[in-house]
Amino acid sequence: MEKERIARVAARLKEMGLHQTLISAPASMFYLTGKWIFPGERMVAIYLNDSGEATLFANRLFALSGTVEMPLVEYDDTEDCVAVLAKYLSPGKIGIDKDWPSRFTIRLMQARADLTPVIGSPCIDQTRLYKDEKELTLMRESSRKNDESIVRAIRRIRAGMTEKQLADIYLEESASQGSSGPSFEPLICFGANCAEPHHITDNTQLQSGDSVIIDVGLTWQSYCSDMTRTVFVGKASDEQKRVYDLVCAANAAGRAAVRPGVLMKEIDRAARKVIEGAGYGKYFIHRTGHGIGLEVHEFPDVSTSSETPAKPGMIFSVEPGIYLPGRFGVRVEDLVAVTEDGCETLNHAPRELTEIEL
Repeated sequence: MEKERIARVAARLKEMGLHQTLISAPASMFYLTGKWIFPGERMVAIYLNDSGEATLFANRLFALSGTVEMPLVEYDDTEDCVAVLAKYLSPGKIGIDKDWPSRFTIRLMQARADLTPVIGSPCIDQTRLYKDEKELTLMRESSRKNDESIVRAIRRIRAGMTEKQLADIYLEESASQGSSGPSFEPLICFGANCAEPHHITDNTQLQSGDSVIIDVGLTWQSYCSDMTRTVFVGKASDEQKRVYDLVCAANAAGRAAVRPGVLMKEIDRAARKVIEGAGYGKYFIHRTGHGIGLEVHEFPDVSTSSETPAKPGMIFSVEPGIYLPGRFGVRVEDLVAVTEDGCETLNHAPRELTEIEL
Protein backbone atom coordinates (compact mmCIF):
# COMPACT_ATOMS: atom_id res chain seq x y z
CA MET A 1 0.00 0.00 0.00
CA GLU A 2 1.36 3.41 -0.99
CA LYS A 3 0.66 5.31 2.25
CA GLU A 4 2.30 8.57 1.19
CA ARG A 5 0.34 8.62 -2.07
CA ILE A 6 -2.89 7.87 -0.23
CA ALA A 7 -2.21 10.79 2.12
CA ARG A 8 -1.65 13.13 -0.83
CA VAL A 9 -4.88 12.02 -2.52
CA ALA A 10 -6.78 12.48 0.77
CA ALA A 11 -5.36 16.00 1.10
CA ARG A 12 -6.62 16.84 -2.38
CA LEU A 13 -9.98 15.37 -1.46
CA LYS A 14 -10.17 17.91 1.37
CA GLU A 15 -9.21 20.70 -1.03
CA MET A 16 -12.16 19.66 -3.20
CA GLY A 17 -14.50 19.90 -0.22
CA LEU A 18 -15.26 16.18 -0.40
CA HIS A 19 -15.35 13.82 2.57
CA GLN A 20 -15.29 10.59 0.57
CA THR A 21 -14.69 9.18 -2.90
CA LEU A 22 -14.62 5.93 -4.88
CA ILE A 23 -11.58 5.12 -7.03
CA SER A 24 -11.96 2.39 -9.66
CA ALA A 25 -9.68 3.09 -12.65
CA PRO A 26 -7.14 0.21 -12.77
CA ALA A 27 -4.16 2.58 -13.11
CA SER A 28 -5.32 4.63 -10.13
CA MET A 29 -5.87 1.52 -8.02
CA PHE A 30 -2.37 0.33 -8.95
CA TYR A 31 -1.01 3.75 -7.96
CA LEU A 32 -2.41 3.29 -4.44
CA THR A 33 -2.06 -0.47 -3.93
CA GLY A 34 0.89 -1.51 -6.11
CA LYS A 35 -1.30 -4.17 -7.71
CA TRP A 36 -3.02 -4.23 -11.09
CA ILE A 37 -6.68 -5.28 -10.87
CA PHE A 38 -8.75 -5.54 -14.03
CA PRO A 39 -12.38 -6.05 -12.92
CA GLY A 40 -14.10 -6.87 -16.19
CA GLU A 41 -17.83 -6.71 -15.51
CA ARG A 42 -17.44 -7.07 -11.75
CA MET A 43 -17.22 -4.25 -9.23
CA VAL A 44 -13.86 -3.29 -7.76
CA ALA A 45 -13.37 0.04 -6.02
CA ILE A 46 -11.30 1.76 -3.35
CA TYR A 47 -13.26 3.79 -0.83
CA LEU A 48 -11.15 6.70 0.46
CA ASN A 49 -12.13 9.41 2.92
CA ASP A 50 -10.47 12.72 3.71
CA SER A 51 -8.82 11.25 6.81
CA GLY A 52 -6.79 8.96 4.56
CA GLU A 53 -8.68 5.80 5.49
CA ALA A 54 -8.83 3.50 2.46
CA THR A 55 -10.68 0.23 1.92
CA LEU A 56 -10.65 -1.99 -1.16
CA PHE A 57 -13.91 -3.66 -2.23
CA ALA A 58 -13.53 -6.63 -4.57
CA ASN A 59 -14.99 -9.97 -5.61
CA ARG A 60 -13.41 -13.04 -3.97
CA LEU A 61 -12.70 -14.34 -7.47
CA PHE A 62 -9.80 -11.90 -7.66
CA ALA A 63 -8.05 -13.71 -4.76
CA LEU A 64 -6.71 -10.47 -3.29
CA SER A 65 -6.69 -11.58 0.35
CA GLY A 66 -3.10 -11.53 1.58
CA THR A 67 -1.82 -9.85 -1.60
CA VAL A 68 -2.68 -6.24 -0.74
CA GLU A 69 -1.89 -4.33 2.45
CA MET A 70 -5.01 -2.18 2.19
CA PRO A 71 -8.04 -3.26 4.26
CA LEU A 72 -10.16 -5.52 2.07
CA VAL A 73 -13.90 -6.15 1.96
CA GLU A 74 -14.81 -9.08 -0.29
CA TYR A 75 -18.09 -10.22 -1.76
CA ASP A 76 -19.00 -13.10 -4.07
CA ASP A 77 -21.35 -13.61 -6.98
CA THR A 78 -24.21 -14.61 -4.67
CA GLU A 79 -24.22 -11.14 -3.09
CA ASP A 80 -25.26 -7.70 -4.29
CA CYS A 81 -21.88 -5.98 -4.59
CA VAL A 82 -23.39 -2.49 -4.50
CA ALA A 83 -25.32 -3.29 -1.31
CA VAL A 84 -22.09 -4.52 0.30
CA LEU A 85 -20.36 -1.24 -0.57
CA ALA A 86 -23.32 0.99 0.30
CA LYS A 87 -23.19 0.02 3.99
CA TYR A 88 -19.77 1.66 4.39
CA LEU A 89 -20.57 5.08 2.93
CA SER A 90 -21.41 8.25 4.85
CA PRO A 91 -24.40 10.41 3.88
CA GLY A 92 -23.77 13.49 1.72
CA LYS A 93 -21.55 14.06 -1.26
CA ILE A 94 -19.51 11.19 -2.64
CA GLY A 95 -16.91 11.34 -5.37
CA ILE A 96 -17.46 8.88 -8.20
CA ASP A 97 -14.58 7.83 -10.46
CA LYS A 98 -15.11 9.22 -13.95
CA ASP A 99 -14.60 5.67 -15.28
CA TRP A 100 -16.92 3.86 -12.83
CA PRO A 101 -19.64 2.11 -14.87
CA SER A 102 -23.12 3.60 -14.69
CA ARG A 103 -24.52 0.16 -13.84
CA PHE A 104 -22.91 0.56 -10.40
CA THR A 105 -23.43 4.32 -9.97
CA ILE A 106 -27.16 4.20 -10.68
CA ARG A 107 -27.70 1.23 -8.38
CA LEU A 108 -25.75 2.95 -5.62
CA MET A 109 -27.90 6.06 -5.93
CA GLN A 110 -31.03 3.91 -5.78
CA ALA A 111 -29.75 2.11 -2.68
CA ARG A 112 -28.64 5.29 -0.92
CA ALA A 113 -30.90 8.25 -1.59
CA ASP A 114 -28.91 10.21 1.02
CA LEU A 115 -25.84 10.29 -1.26
CA THR A 116 -25.10 13.04 -3.78
CA PRO A 117 -22.70 11.92 -6.54
CA VAL A 118 -20.01 14.23 -7.93
CA ILE A 119 -16.99 13.51 -10.12
CA GLY A 120 -14.21 12.59 -7.69
CA SER A 121 -11.39 11.75 -10.10
CA PRO A 122 -9.49 15.07 -9.82
CA CYS A 123 -8.23 14.13 -6.36
CA ILE A 124 -6.18 11.26 -7.78
CA ASP A 125 -5.66 12.56 -11.31
CA GLN A 126 -4.05 15.71 -9.91
CA THR A 127 -1.87 13.61 -7.60
CA ARG A 128 -0.72 11.26 -10.36
CA LEU A 129 0.18 14.36 -12.39
CA TYR A 130 3.37 14.86 -10.35
CA LYS A 131 5.79 11.94 -10.63
CA ASP A 132 7.99 11.09 -7.66
CA GLU A 133 11.65 10.08 -8.06
CA LYS A 134 10.80 6.39 -8.38
CA GLU A 135 8.35 7.16 -11.16
CA LEU A 136 10.76 9.51 -12.92
CA THR A 137 13.42 6.80 -12.92
CA LEU A 138 11.00 4.28 -14.44
CA MET A 139 9.82 6.79 -17.05
CA ARG A 140 13.41 7.54 -18.07
CA GLU A 141 14.13 3.85 -18.49
CA SER A 142 10.90 3.21 -20.38
CA SER A 143 11.84 6.00 -22.80
CA ARG A 144 15.41 4.76 -23.13
CA LYS A 145 14.14 1.33 -24.12
CA ASN A 146 11.69 2.92 -26.55
CA ASP A 147 14.54 4.93 -28.08
CA GLU A 148 16.54 1.76 -28.66
CA SER A 149 13.54 -0.13 -30.05
CA ILE A 150 12.62 2.54 -32.61
CA VAL A 151 16.24 2.96 -33.76
CA ARG A 152 16.52 -0.79 -34.32
CA ALA A 153 13.16 -0.91 -36.11
CA ILE A 154 14.19 1.90 -38.48
CA ARG A 155 17.35 -0.03 -39.37
CA ARG A 156 15.16 -2.96 -40.47
CA ILE A 157 12.98 -1.01 -42.91
CA ARG A 158 13.01 -2.84 -46.25
CA ALA A 159 11.53 -2.39 -49.73
CA GLY A 160 8.01 -3.73 -50.16
CA MET A 161 7.29 -4.23 -46.47
CA THR A 162 3.88 -3.28 -45.09
CA GLU A 163 2.93 -1.00 -42.22
CA LYS A 164 1.85 -4.03 -40.20
CA GLN A 165 5.19 -5.73 -40.80
CA LEU A 166 7.07 -2.71 -39.50
CA ALA A 167 4.75 -2.61 -36.49
CA ASP A 168 5.56 -6.26 -35.79
CA ILE A 169 9.28 -5.49 -36.05
CA TYR A 170 8.91 -2.71 -33.48
CA LEU A 171 7.02 -5.06 -31.13
CA GLU A 172 9.76 -7.66 -31.54
CA GLU A 173 12.46 -5.11 -30.77
CA SER A 174 10.61 -3.69 -27.76
CA ALA A 175 10.08 -7.21 -26.39
CA SER A 176 13.83 -7.78 -26.69
CA GLN A 177 14.28 -4.73 -24.43
CA GLY A 178 12.21 -6.38 -21.70
CA SER A 179 8.99 -4.54 -22.38
CA SER A 180 5.84 -6.07 -20.92
CA GLY A 181 4.02 -4.92 -24.05
CA PRO A 182 3.18 -1.79 -26.03
CA SER A 183 1.72 1.21 -24.24
CA PHE A 184 -0.58 1.51 -27.28
CA GLU A 185 -0.88 -0.21 -30.62
CA PRO A 186 2.01 0.89 -32.87
CA LEU A 187 0.89 3.64 -35.22
CA ILE A 188 2.81 3.12 -38.46
CA CYS A 189 2.03 5.22 -41.55
CA PHE A 190 3.49 5.12 -45.06
CA GLY A 191 3.15 7.82 -47.72
CA ALA A 192 -0.27 9.49 -47.97
CA ASN A 193 -1.37 7.64 -44.81
CA CYS A 194 1.02 9.92 -42.90
CA ALA A 195 -1.46 12.75 -43.52
CA GLU A 196 -3.90 10.99 -41.14
CA PRO A 197 -2.66 11.59 -37.56
CA HIS A 198 -4.59 8.56 -36.24
CA HIS A 199 -4.30 6.31 -39.25
CA ILE A 200 -4.87 2.65 -38.38
CA THR A 201 -1.81 0.61 -39.34
CA ASP A 202 -2.69 -1.58 -42.32
CA ASN A 203 -1.18 -3.54 -45.22
CA THR A 204 -0.06 -0.50 -47.25
CA GLN A 205 3.27 -1.31 -48.87
CA LEU A 206 6.29 0.94 -48.67
CA GLN A 207 7.13 2.90 -51.80
CA SER A 208 10.11 5.00 -52.80
CA GLY A 209 9.45 8.65 -51.94
CA ASP A 210 7.26 7.82 -48.92
CA SER A 211 7.45 9.56 -45.62
CA VAL A 212 7.23 7.03 -42.76
CA ILE A 213 5.73 7.99 -39.40
CA ILE A 214 6.56 5.66 -36.51
CA ASP A 215 4.55 6.55 -33.39
CA VAL A 216 5.25 3.93 -30.74
CA GLY A 217 5.55 3.28 -27.03
CA LEU A 218 6.26 0.43 -24.66
CA THR A 219 5.51 -0.38 -21.03
CA TRP A 220 8.35 -0.88 -18.56
CA GLN A 221 7.46 -1.87 -14.98
CA SER A 222 3.97 -0.43 -15.57
CA TYR A 223 5.18 2.96 -16.90
CA CYS A 224 4.49 4.06 -20.45
CA SER A 225 6.68 5.63 -23.09
CA ASP A 226 5.56 7.37 -26.28
CA MET A 227 7.65 8.80 -29.11
CA THR A 228 7.32 9.58 -32.81
CA ARG A 229 9.97 9.75 -35.49
CA THR A 230 9.49 10.44 -39.20
CA VAL A 231 11.92 9.15 -41.82
CA PHE A 232 11.93 9.16 -45.62
CA VAL A 233 12.42 6.37 -48.14
CA GLY A 234 14.76 7.40 -50.92
CA LYS A 235 15.62 11.07 -51.34
CA ALA A 236 13.27 13.44 -49.56
CA SER A 237 11.79 16.12 -51.81
CA ASP A 238 12.49 19.78 -51.16
CA GLU A 239 9.04 20.21 -49.64
CA GLN A 240 9.42 17.12 -47.47
CA LYS A 241 12.71 18.52 -46.18
CA ARG A 242 11.14 21.91 -45.55
CA VAL A 243 8.18 20.41 -43.67
CA TYR A 244 10.45 18.12 -41.69
CA ASP A 245 12.71 21.00 -40.64
CA LEU A 246 9.66 23.04 -39.59
CA VAL A 247 8.26 20.24 -37.44
CA CYS A 248 11.64 19.66 -35.79
CA ALA A 249 11.90 23.40 -35.10
CA ALA A 250 8.38 23.41 -33.63
CA ASN A 251 9.26 20.43 -31.44
CA ALA A 252 12.41 22.20 -30.23
CA ALA A 253 10.49 25.45 -29.59
CA GLY A 254 7.84 23.62 -27.59
CA ARG A 255 10.43 21.89 -25.45
CA ALA A 256 12.38 25.12 -24.97
CA ALA A 257 9.24 26.81 -23.62
CA VAL A 258 8.81 24.29 -20.81
CA ARG A 259 9.65 25.58 -17.35
CA PRO A 260 7.79 25.92 -14.04
CA GLY A 261 4.90 28.37 -14.18
CA VAL A 262 4.44 28.36 -17.95
CA LEU A 263 0.87 27.46 -18.92
CA MET A 264 0.29 24.45 -21.15
CA LYS A 265 -1.39 26.70 -23.71
CA GLU A 266 1.82 28.78 -23.92
CA ILE A 267 3.85 25.64 -24.65
CA ASP A 268 1.34 24.73 -27.35
CA ARG A 269 1.62 28.27 -28.70
CA ALA A 270 5.42 28.15 -28.84
CA ALA A 271 5.31 25.06 -31.05
CA ARG A 272 2.31 26.15 -33.12
CA LYS A 273 3.60 29.60 -34.05
CA VAL A 274 6.65 28.08 -35.77
CA ILE A 275 4.36 26.15 -38.10
CA GLU A 276 1.89 29.00 -38.54
CA GLY A 277 4.68 31.43 -39.33
CA ALA A 278 5.71 29.28 -42.28
CA GLY A 279 2.17 29.14 -43.66
CA TYR A 280 1.33 25.57 -42.60
CA GLY A 281 -0.86 26.41 -39.60
CA LYS A 282 -4.03 24.82 -40.97
CA TYR A 283 -2.16 21.53 -41.36
CA PHE A 284 -1.28 21.25 -37.65
CA ILE A 285 -4.62 19.77 -36.62
CA HIS A 286 -4.19 18.43 -33.09
CA ARG A 287 -2.97 19.52 -29.66
CA THR A 288 0.75 19.73 -29.01
CA GLY A 289 0.82 17.06 -26.33
CA HIS A 290 -0.61 15.09 -23.43
CA GLY A 291 0.43 13.84 -20.01
CA ILE A 292 1.75 10.31 -19.60
CA GLY A 293 2.68 7.89 -16.83
CA LEU A 294 0.83 4.73 -15.83
CA GLU A 295 -1.42 5.46 -18.82
CA VAL A 296 -0.27 6.71 -22.19
CA HIS A 297 -2.78 9.59 -22.07
CA GLU A 298 -3.06 11.37 -18.73
CA PHE A 299 -3.47 14.96 -17.55
CA PRO A 300 -2.53 17.59 -18.58
CA ASP A 301 -3.49 18.49 -22.13
CA VAL A 302 -0.87 20.61 -23.86
CA SER A 303 -3.43 22.48 -25.93
CA THR A 304 -4.58 25.96 -26.90
CA SER A 305 -7.18 25.95 -24.12
CA SER A 306 -5.21 24.44 -21.22
CA GLU A 307 -4.61 26.83 -18.32
CA THR A 308 -2.62 24.24 -16.35
CA PRO A 309 0.80 25.58 -15.29
CA ALA A 310 3.89 23.44 -15.69
CA LYS A 311 5.29 22.22 -12.36
CA PRO A 312 8.25 20.00 -11.46
CA GLY A 313 7.38 16.31 -11.72
CA MET A 314 4.98 16.64 -14.65
CA ILE A 315 5.75 14.53 -17.72
CA PHE A 316 4.07 15.18 -21.05
CA SER A 317 4.64 14.91 -24.79
CA VAL A 318 5.59 17.62 -27.26
CA GLU A 319 4.47 16.35 -30.67
CA PRO A 320 3.78 18.93 -33.36
CA GLY A 321 2.97 17.74 -36.85
CA ILE A 322 2.10 18.86 -40.38
CA TYR A 323 -0.31 16.77 -42.44
CA LEU A 324 -0.81 17.45 -46.15
CA PRO A 325 -3.92 15.52 -47.26
CA GLY A 326 -3.33 12.89 -49.92
CA ARG A 327 0.42 13.54 -49.96
CA PHE A 328 2.47 13.06 -46.80
CA GLY A 329 2.82 14.06 -43.18
CA VAL A 330 5.49 14.60 -40.54
CA ARG A 331 5.35 14.33 -36.75
CA VAL A 332 8.21 14.47 -34.25
CA GLU A 333 7.39 13.63 -30.63
CA ASP A 334 9.40 13.60 -27.43
CA LEU A 335 8.51 13.29 -23.76
CA VAL A 336 9.66 15.99 -21.35
CA ALA A 337 9.83 16.05 -17.55
CA VAL A 338 9.46 19.46 -15.92
CA THR A 339 12.43 20.29 -13.66
CA GLU A 340 13.03 23.11 -11.18
CA ASP A 341 14.42 25.38 -13.88
CA GLY A 342 13.28 23.97 -17.23
CA CYS A 343 12.76 20.48 -18.53
CA GLU A 344 14.52 17.20 -19.19
CA THR A 345 13.90 15.58 -22.57
CA LEU A 346 13.46 11.85 -21.99
CA ASN A 347 13.96 10.78 -25.62
CA HIS A 348 17.33 10.75 -27.34
CA ALA A 349 16.67 8.88 -30.59
CA PRO A 350 18.08 10.92 -33.50
CA ARG A 351 15.99 13.77 -34.92
CA GLU A 352 18.22 14.49 -37.90
CA LEU A 353 16.58 14.04 -41.29
CA THR A 354 16.92 10.36 -42.21
CA GLU A 355 16.72 9.13 -45.81
CA ILE A 356 16.67 5.36 -46.25
CA GLU A 357 17.99 3.96 -49.48
CA LEU A 358 16.26 0.68 -50.34
